[in-house]
Amino acid sequence: MSAHDTPDIRRHVERLTADGIDVVRVIYPDLIGTDRARDVLVEHLPAACEHGLAFCKAVYHTSPQGDVVPVAGGLDAGLPDVCVRPDLSTLAALPWEPGVAVCLGEVTDPATSNPAAESPRDLLRAVLARCTAQALRPVVGPELEYYLLEPAPGTPAGWRRAPETTGAVYTAGLRADPGNHLLRTLRQLRDLGLGVVTGNHEFDGGQYEINLTHSEALDAADRAFRFKAAVKELARRDGNLATFMAKPFGDAGGSGFHLHLSCRDEEGNNAFDDPTGPHGLSATARHALAGILAHAPALTALANPTVNSYKRFGPDTLAPWLIDWGLDNRSAMVRVPPERGSGARLELRLGDASANPYLIVAGTLAAALLGIQAAEEPPAPLEGYGYDTARSAVLPKDLSAALDALEADTALTELLGKGFTTSYLTYKRNEVERFQRHVTDWEFTEYAYHL
Repeated sequence: MSAHDTPDIRRHVERLTADGIDVVRVIYPDLIGTDRARDVLVEHLPAACEHGLAFCKAVYHTSPQGDVVPVAGGLDAGLPDVCVRPDLSTLAALPWEPGVAVCLGEVTDPATSNPAAESPRDLLRAVLARCTAQALRPVVGPELEYYLLEPAPGTPAGWRRAPETTGAVYTAGLRADPGNHLLRTLRQLRDLGLGVVTGNHEFDGGQYEINLTHSEALDAADRAFRFKAAVKELARRDGNLATFMAKPFGDAGGSGFHLHLSCRDEEGNNAFDDPTGPHGLSATARHALAGILAHAPALTALANPTVNSYKRFGPDTLAPWLIDWGLDNRSAMVRVPPERGSGARLELRLGDASANPYLIVAGTLAAALLGIQAAEEPPAPLEGYGYDTARSAVLPKDLSAALDALEADTALTELLGKGFTTSYLTYKRNEVERFQRHVTDWEFTEYAYHL
């Protein structure tokens, strides 16, 4: 019997077969958080667990347009493989696809048997190991917004918001969602075991928000990754498009990815709570907050990872573009919700929905950990409505500036690792270069007739 042909794997195969499942879809995230996958017939699952599934490493370096970005270790190395093995502890039946189960894949470098340097899930694991060394167990609650679009032949984009109802913020039901997309999606995601809690129509037409319950950081990132993949898949099944793009429309607001963060200590207590501390926050919470503020410019490159991300920022957008924090203040970059005790936490409002869940969580935890190690205090909290540049420093205004800030933040990049940081910076700078060469519709409309 081979090392991976174990009774446990055979039991999985027997259970899947008994449940009428004959295919296992093995998925893992690329650098931008898109799911890459392969379907495995269930009778070949033991072999997939033993030998792994070979993928070209350049999948991490491939742009959304299909270009292979020249990241070190990809094209220059002859396009070598990575090896992906099914993580059977994450198996779940797909409620909307009979006969199919899905699981996450573990990605390794065949040459070293170590995790692949570009693997976002393993990057988060490495940061969590540093947290464990500080006797902290981070807990994360993700909140994500997205737009649902329906086909609109003849329009420039080919898609329109579904529906285009305005003024229906924080509603549910058919008034703002006549296709009942939200209710169907909530039930399907619940049945997939993703820990969804609530959902509602958001501020703009066709915009929705679904909240996931809080859990330990790796599990929360796993669920957020699977959540995004599932929402997009369910929309496509209906002939629609769900997009987590930061700001898909110029006349509407952007979509956020807010993170609620706390930590448990070795006894399982909330390490951020202290009734005797300033604002009811412990020294650990205040130091973590100071670290997030100090490393915010670099963190922006992970939390706002596209050229489009920076069009979400601006006055009165409720998308933070200044480095500040406040007590129950939604105009601040970091909001401290009013709950204390077991509910004491920080809410990072910086991220947009296009962020890779593993990278935004890893970056936030790394910044918080650096703050805890430095033991510095945050400045005074924001009072009143924010967006005053006389009171707070401004975040990077475009992706290029954010990438420069990430590269310059050597303390943060040391925690994230040189292999990952180099690949990420190369990949994203290529995105900036391609955009700078692209002639937009706005430019043609603005200049072609009069100039």
